[in-house]
Amino acid sequence: MPPPVTRLPIVGVMGSGSRPYVERASALGRWLAECGVHLLTGGGAGVMAAVSKSFYETPHRSGLVIGILPCDESLEESRDGGPKPKDGYPNPWVEIPVLTHLPLSGQRALDSDGGAESMSRNHINVLSSDVIVALPGDAGVRGDRQDDDGLRADERAAR
Repeated sequence: MPPPVTRLPIVGVMGSGSRPYVERASALGRWLAECGVHLLTGGGAGVMAAVSKSFYETPHRSGLVIGILPCDESLEESRDGGPKPKDGYPNPWVEIPVLTHLPLSGQRALDSDGGAESMSRNHINVLSSDVIVALPGDAGVRGDRQDDDGLRADERAAR
């Protein structure tokens, strides 16, 4: 009989998709890897890549790097007939890529008719994480900090 699987906590790190904030993101990535958790990001550049790289490169870690990826907005499909990831996704350190059907991110997600929840993966990032860490970021990070009810992650945890 195989040994039982131990579920590790998932820590979602949200931040800028364009600016890496290397000092903060790298220190956080190393620390999280040493804590024995999985890392979840949006799987792209900036903070997402910086925290993923330092997490991935930490020796003897037990957690994995999970990336929740946006799909390409074109009608073109991948070789297997499904949606393909948006250009630049996943970053090289994502070990478990989760491709969504959701194309929007950043300001475009917040400007969409249905709000941040309609075509962005922000709600997946938040609801899949046991804990959220928000580093400096752009418009998409503001959306990540809220769930479907409009509650910030810290307000939801206080309930």
